Amino acid sequence: MYALVDIKGKQYKAETGALLKVDLFDNNAGDTLEFASVMLVSGEQGTKVGQPYLPGVTVKAVVQEHGRGAKIRVFKYKKRKNYRRTQGHRQSFTLLKVQEIAGL
Repeated sequence: MYALVDIKGKQYKAETGALLKVDLFDNNAGDTLEFASVMLVSGEQGTKVGQPYLPGVTVKAVVQEHGRGAKIRVFKYKKRKNYRRTQGHRQSFTLLKVQEIAGL
């Protein structure tokens, strides 16, 4: 069974026991989060699609850890103008472990 859940404006496929790398949350490691913005649930009973969300269906997850992604380089360049700029970026993330999809 899996569910499509909207977390901070992005859609993720959540399965029981799966790890999700989402945008940073302020919660501590070990905290439980509950998301009610479930858009689709597919399982043994078939597939249910919300408009836009399914009422009464939630995804429960536990915060595993916080971290930062790999560094990317942003390079701007204008030919023949002596213009070069290099900038780096590391995106912060929170690792969530899905416990259950409740409310079916």
